[in-house]
Amino acid sequence: MKNFIAIITLFSFLFFGNYSLNAQSDTIADSNTVETVDKSQQMTTDYTADAEVTESASFHQVIKQKFIEGGPGFMGIVLLCLILGLALAIERIIYLNLATTDTDKLLNGVEHALQNGGIDAAKEVCRNTKGPVASIFYQGLDRANEGLDMVEKSIISYGSVQMGLLEKGLSWISLFIALAPMLGFMGTVIGMIGAFDAIEAAGDISPSLVAGGIKVALLTTVFGLIVAMILQIFYNYLIAKVDSITNSMEDASISLIDLLVKNK
Repeated sequence: MKNFIAIITLFSFLFFGNYSLNAQSDTIADSNTVETVDKSQQMTTDYTADAEVTESASFHQVIKQKFIEGGPGFMGIVLLCLILGLALAIERIIYLNLATTDTDKLLNGVEHALQNGGIDAAKEVCRNTKGPVASIFYQGLDRANEGLDMVEKSIISYGSVQMGLLEKGLSWISLFIALAPMLGFMGTVIGMIGAFDAIEAAGDISPSLVAGGIKVALLTTVFGLIVAMILQIFYNYLIAKVDSITNSMEDASISLIDLLVKNK
């Protein structure tokens, strides 16, 4: 009986001991698996973050590298066209925005001044208002005592002067728009000439000989076209702004003549 109990005890110990060890092994394995998955996910996340940082940093590096590969001569001149063109465009945008006047408000102020204080009061309103429309009004009111014909001639003459001031610098921006792609095409031609010179010197046609010259040619062309497109957008905006101010000047000038006729 004692031997039987001992055998049962030994068997139970072996069975539950093995079960406990297997359970512990499974738990350790599961924890190792979870830890491995977590490490894998962390590595994937770190790799993705590193890839994004590398991609973000490499964009500027690629632009710099391509600029150097295109040749400092032509690429530098095209870049100078971009810088000068943008500087002129920004200056014109600021000037035209400051030159924009609320013509309805100005006309109401001039009309009220003419009715209450006469020509001098209206001239004071124009003197205190910024913009080409107010300047044209002032010149017209200054000749009001000489008759409507002189007022109209004064408005037309001074309007031409203001138009010249509004369009100042636009011809230079147009020049840079035309010059940038031409410089790029010149770089293309020079790059192709260099490629053919390499072929002639080697006496054989191989991709390694031609690739360098063609690459320079394509880079200068692309960069010149990009500069021209950027400046063209600013140029069209400036032309539209000048046209808008010019129309306001013409409409306001007609309204001023009507006000002078109305108030005699």
